[in-house]
Amino acid sequence: MRGTSYIELSRSAAENNFAYLRELVGANTTISHVVKGNAYGHGISTYLPLALELGAKHFSTFDAQEAFLVHRAIEGQGNIMVMGMVEDEELEWAIEHGIEFFVFDQQRLENAIRIAKKLKVKALIHVELETGMNRTGFGKDEFDQVIRLIQANPDALLVKGFCTHYAGAESFANFFRVKTQYQRFKKSVKLFNKSGIESEILHAACSAGAVRFPKSRFDLVRIGIMQYGFWPSTETYIEKIKPKGMDNEDPLRRVISWKSRVMNVKTVKQGEYVGYGMSYLAASEIKVATVPVGYGHGFSRSLSNTGRALVRGNRVSVIGTVNMNLMLLDVTPLDNVEKGDEVVLIGNQGDLSISVSSFGDFSDQLNYELLTRLPRDIPRSVID
Repeated sequence: MRGTSYIELSRSAAENNFAYLRELVGANTTISHVVKGNAYGHGISTYLPLALELGAKHFSTFDAQEAFLVHRAIEGQGNIMVMGMVEDEELEWAIEHGIEFFVFDQQRLENAIRIAKKLKVKALIHVELETGMNRTGFGKDEFDQVIRLIQANPDALLVKGFCTHYAGAESFANFFRVKTQYQRFKKSVKLFNKSGIESEILHAACSAGAVRFPKSRFDLVRIGIMQYGFWPSTETYIEKIKPKGMDNEDPLRRVISWKSRVMNVKTVKQGEYVGYGMSYLAASEIKVATVPVGYGHGFSRSLSNTGRALVRGNRVSVIGTVNMNLMLLDVTPLDNVEKGDEVVLIGNQGDLSISVSSFGDFSDQLNYELLTRLPRDIPRSVID
């Protein structure tokens, strides 16, 4: 059975991005490949074997469920770190299988100690420190209690890392806020070190932090969006590339393409409405192609009468209201459009392309949002 659309991942694009990131962060900094959100829509089960093939050794997820999927996909060939949610009942699985995880509240720390002692295996923890994001992380007023718990349980805990997260490193507007976080993080780590608690690594930077704040790369960087070929923001792209005099040549390449096929072609007479309601009136006789992708597949309803697609090497318009399971394209200018013709929703066809950013602009979505909304059941494959 074939899906109504399919996603292709480019091996050569991913290889290019991995090489660029390695050059960017240097040989001595570990890259943790962030694969939350189903590997930013690229598909954990499809993307992870490719990442391993290209040399990835460390992976970060948001929750334990994602960590389970990564663990199954990599079969012990790398480290896994959970940055967010681990239910109490999932801690035992994580500790037993050597999954690293953030601790940012006393209850999780205490539960980790209890379970680790029961299993007689050390919990591999990353102590998250609050530096100004005000989301998760131990505040300064909690440090003493955290220090006492760690000191009292050396048989149950291995402090793999101290970490924090920057509040919007991708934006110039947050420059001083991030700088302040960087300084607070270093001071906080020193307080733990003075109490005899050392960690194997320090980490604070995501993709934007790694680009804009080189000093904050420390021992590990958590790279999400950039490994897939996207910049965290236009600001980071301009700041990094423009001074190099590269004539806007983007060193990153998009890994993902999203494609479908023409399901049906019909002629609509002048004066007839197209699709639901009356949002599109045929001003002249037009030829309409039906594509079996709609908002139920991640193609936003907000793209009604504004979206674009590629058919037979030409850019065509979405007309009428995007339905749950299909959309309509105006293919009037094209010759011989037929059932089964390739339709590119994101990616290249001939000399033209539809980027995720332009797709997102039309639908008022961030790159991150659009990618992670791509349904998990869309078939995914790796191409050269």
